[in-house]
Amino acid sequence: MYISIRQATIQDTVIVSDILLEATLWLQQRGVPLWRDSEVSPESISKDVANGLFFIAEWAGKPAGTIKFQLEDLLFWPDISQEESAFVHRFAVRRDYSGGKVSSALLTWAVKHTQTLGRHYLRLDCEASRSRLRAIYEGFGFRHHSDRQVGTCFVSRYEYEIPPQVS
Repeated sequence: MYISIRQATIQDTVIVSDILLEATLWLQQRGVPLWRDSEVSPESISKDVANGLFFIAEWAGKPAGTIKFQLEDLLFWPDISQEESAFVHRFAVRRDYSGGKVSSALLTWAVKHTQTLGRHYLRLDCEASRSRLRAIYEGFGFRHHSDRQVGTCFVSRYEYEIPPQVS
């Protein structure tokens, strides 16, 4: 089945929120809280959706996952050059589509999009205690950069070095 990725529009705000809320609930049920419901509500994310930061993965035309792609992250990465990097956050896949294909498609898209923009790194972070998630990122090719305390969160920061574009 073909997975396509498109930029979310303001009309997709509820879809993006639903995907994020589903992931939030699933993680809460497993005792691994990530986001508060209020952080991923339509009201909370609508500005970022309107600004074109969210993308939706569709499997056979149905929303299967989402990712937030941004060109600046001063909260989690204040100590690096922002101009050479792109950053992903709010990365989630619906449970019906778990298993790796949708998440790999979203990360592959993010790497290619970063390359198209001429950036040298794709960076992300996750709660340092989430060893399974960290293993997924490392298996994809992300390299552990560092750990950092950000507010109440202790995060592991990862980077993926973008190969130069071949002309």
